[in-house]
Amino acid sequence: MSSSKKSSSKPLDRSNPLVFERTLANHLTYTEGKSVKTASERDWFEASAHAVRDQLIEKQLKTAEENAGQDPKRLYYLSLEFLIGRTLSNAALNLGIEPALRKGLKALGQDLENVEEIEIDAALGNGGLGRLAACFLDSMATLDLPGQGYGIRYEYGMFNQLIENGQQIERPDNWLRFGNPWEFQRPECIFPVKFFGHVVQFPDGNGNIEHHWVDGETVMAMAYDLPIPGYNTETVNNLRLWTAKAAREFNLESFNAGDYLSAVQDKNISESLSKVLYPNDSSAVGKELRLRQEYFFVSASIQDILRRFLVEHSDWNQLPEKVAIQLNDTHPAVAVAEMMYQLMDVHQLKWDQAWTLVTQIFAYTNHTLMPEALETWGVEKFERVLPRHLEIIFEINRRFLAMVNHNFPGDTGLLRRVSIIDENNGRRVRMAHLAVVGSHTVNGVAAIHSELLKTTLFVDFHRIFPKKFINVTNGITPRRWLNQCNPGLTEIISSRIGSNFVGELDQLKKLVVHAEDAEFRKEFRAVKQANKLRLAQYIQQKVGIVVDPNSMFDVQIKRIHEYKRQLLNVLHVITLYNRIRSGNAHAATPRTIIFAGKAAPGYKLAKLIIRLINDVASIVNDDPAVNGRLKVVFLPNYDVSSAEKLFPASDLSEQISTAGTEASGTGNMKMALNGALTIGTLDGANVEILEEVGESNIFIFGLTTPQVAELRVHGYNAWDHYHGNDELRQVLDMIGNGYFSVEEPDRYRQIFDNLTHHGDHYLLLADYASYIATQDMVSLLYQDKEEWTRRAILNVANMGKFSSDRTIMEYAEKVWDVKSVKLK
Repeated sequence: MSSSKKSSSKPLDRSNPLVFERTLANHLTYTEGKSVKTASERDWFEASAHAVRDQLIEKQLKTAEENAGQDPKRLYYLSLEFLIGRTLSNAALNLGIEPALRKGLKALGQDLENVEEIEIDAALGNGGLGRLAACFLDSMATLDLPGQGYGIRYEYGMFNQLIENGQQIERPDNWLRFGNPWEFQRPECIFPVKFFGHVVQFPDGNGNIEHHWVDGETVMAMAYDLPIPGYNTETVNNLRLWTAKAAREFNLESFNAGDYLSAVQDKNISESLSKVLYPNDSSAVGKELRLRQEYFFVSASIQDILRRFLVEHSDWNQLPEKVAIQLNDTHPAVAVAEMMYQLMDVHQLKWDQAWTLVTQIFAYTNHTLMPEALETWGVEKFERVLPRHLEIIFEINRRFLAMVNHNFPGDTGLLRRVSIIDENNGRRVRMAHLAVVGSHTVNGVAAIHSELLKTTLFVDFHRIFPKKFINVTNGITPRRWLNQCNPGLTEIISSRIGSNFVGELDQLKKLVVHAEDAEFRKEFRAVKQANKLRLAQYIQQKVGIVVDPNSMFDVQIKRIHEYKRQLLNVLHVITLYNRIRSGNAHAATPRTIIFAGKAAPGYKLAKLIIRLINDVASIVNDDPAVNGRLKVVFLPNYDVSSAEKLFPASDLSEQISTAGTEASGTGNMKMALNGALTIGTLDGANVEILEEVGESNIFIFGLTTPQVAELRVHGYNAWDHYHGNDELRQVLDMIGNGYFSVEEPDRYRQIFDNLTHHGDHYLLLADYASYIATQDMVSLLYQDKEEWTRRAILNVANMGKFSSDRTIMEYAEKVWDVKSVKLK
């Protein structure tokens, strides 16, 4: 072939359906070893995944080359969770090749939707924290920001949730049993991670004391990489996950001696670190495993970050110019001590220089206002697992308290409250305090949350570091939570305002005028109805309950926890049930009330609430007097894929946490973006949703955060509400006296007692009357289909602020000082 002939050749156009068809067929043959005739559904998924992955890795390699050439400052996002969900449809849409993939599969006799359903959700997270991290990775890539995520490659997710006899049953979530076609194993990227042992101190000859961490055990951390594509861009970033490997694979001597269990014992113990997401920490062994798990991924990540920095740089003072690290909650907070350990003990920097670098590199995101949810570790346990790091933390604390004492002399109460070591509760390391002291910026995740951080949880730290605290309101990626999960709505919006809103969500504002367009409202209702019909079929398939897609779909989907108040929703369900049986006109609007969410395995009361929901559902759904006007559904094993069916089909979004307890929430944003109206308290991001959509387009009820605080100060008597409200008293008596558990009348006595005798900590009874009255307003409005639809469209139109693109740009500008890198 001539040189001129070679130079005129063009690369394959993989967005061409014919080329994609050929690529699919090739992967089916050469990757899966199957023919079109013998291929299973899983083979077709694997072939499709590898065909899409081909394009991902090409772009990822180009992204890495461009970043290496330009040497920008990079962001590293440390999170114990990344709830990324399925990848096939998301990657194909972001890359712009979904039509080619669909047509290529169709030409080979396959349907894309059926192929997508084969993929198992990546079990790398549990709830909002992990889903937020996944949205952030999507936005970082979409905005061409150089950075990557770091986490753990869990072999098993938190658990698969089954419901048996109304009760949550946990089963292993073995999501990797068929392998993961999206990941790239990196056996050359491996780092030692040390535990236990002790510290030896000796003089270095220059009057300084050196510290050597000796003996102990070593586990190897090996990297797996997952490509993360941006939308409508050439950038593909990386999510690096660590898996634990034994430093010594196999004890041949033990094996030859016939001791087969001992031969693999070290390997099994070492590799348990990356086995399970959130091991049950109700036991001492579980707590220690959790601490080791957190340090394992932090140490490997810090070593990898410094390795990358040292490839191109030798001046340590440049580290803050090239590295920004975001701590997603307190789980990775030990990174502050690990960076000090690496800089001082491994790379021989002095304390002052190392600490100056650390405090310019780290930033910390807080996700909770509840002190009991902030991670702490007993000093004795911490010292046993990480002896050198406890020494470093003690020294950080000593110097910090000296500074505080200098600036606030004589205030011993302040010193006690801000100390990294809690001396009052059995001596514990406060990881949130370590994160605050070691970070240059601390942010909350909603305006009200950030303000409460400064006035309650971290009030003393705000007094010491008044400029350190800022707000960055959370956001969601419109690529997954509109473009992917709701193609019907995406299509009709695009027909009116174009498709650029997928990458620039503020453009949804153009929809405001279309809320007054009767034809658009009709199309909007048709899309919603189609989504509800799809969900109704899914519900029947999963739990065998037939629901009416013409009823209002009233949805509460989130982790089961007392403060999220699923129980308040149950009180409303029972109230509706009683009204229907008594012929009350308020119950005229048919409702399907849907719950979904997991309870932590050791959280007995949350699991009891799940059982109550299911027992109430059994009574309500089987009562002929109800006649289909009310259905209650608990959908088991809530995950990203089921969320993608639930959000588009929801009419009413339940965001009913006690005011002042929810940091932000993102389910509220996803619901509103998909055309649901919100009923909620003035908590978390609900406050900002109210500001954006207007008070006539949201249903707000209940006590405000100041009113909650005032009520607690002046005394709250739940019995006043019990005796003062006949409907409430009837509902509580039904729960407490066994109406929903006749075979075990005292089954829910604990719930009754918690709401009455034990003080109703989350103020359900205080908010009950307001909640019920507001629900009555919801029912009345839903009967006016045109007005309900108009308000739903206005919710969608005003969701632009809640794009994770906006969130990430705020982080990039206000926290990280990281700039976009456009690929040439």
